[in-house]
Amino acid sequence: MQSTDTKIINRRQFLRGDFSEKPVAIRPPWAVAEFAFLDTCTRCNECVEKCPENIIVKAEDAYPVINFDLGGCSFCQDCVAACDAKALSIISVGQSPWGLKADISNECISLHGVMCRSCADSCDEDAITFQYQVGGVSQPEINQKSCTGCGFCVVTCPVDSIKISKENTQEDYDYEHN
Repeated sequence: MQSTDTKIINRRQFLRGDFSEKPVAIRPPWAVAEFAFLDTCTRCNECVEKCPENIIVKAEDAYPVINFDLGGCSFCQDCVAACDAKALSIISVGQSPWGLKADISNECISLHGVMCRSCADSCDEDAITFQYQVGGVSQPEINQKSCTGCGFCVVTCPVDSIKISKENTQEDYDYEHN
């Protein structure tokens, strides 16, 4: 598997000489591997228009990205159905929509003694639980196996301490090196 310290830059960054460590864009669910996505996506924005949650937006480079500040993904598959170019594609029944997971940072107010469970209340998968602490406020924990990376916890967090992220996958590495 590829090292997690490798950063992906897009063509625009490369041509501008921008080798900064910008985060990898979060593509709509069921997107093909990043390098294949950039080659396949026509930037028609049909997925943006069809998203009932309105979380798929056009990035600066006109490719679609997910903005979890606007809400979470219900995995309705409307974006996949709208993608004629097949940059979004479900290959097999039961295929995971993406390799995204939630992560709670140290800014979480529950970690600082303030009672808050907004993230757990918004998690339909029950992936976020709070472990009781003797003489203190319960502490949040994420069950990474249960987390779908839907992002509904992000928009409800009052202090923006939850991030949804993705590591480069083996498919990204294979496509890059073939």
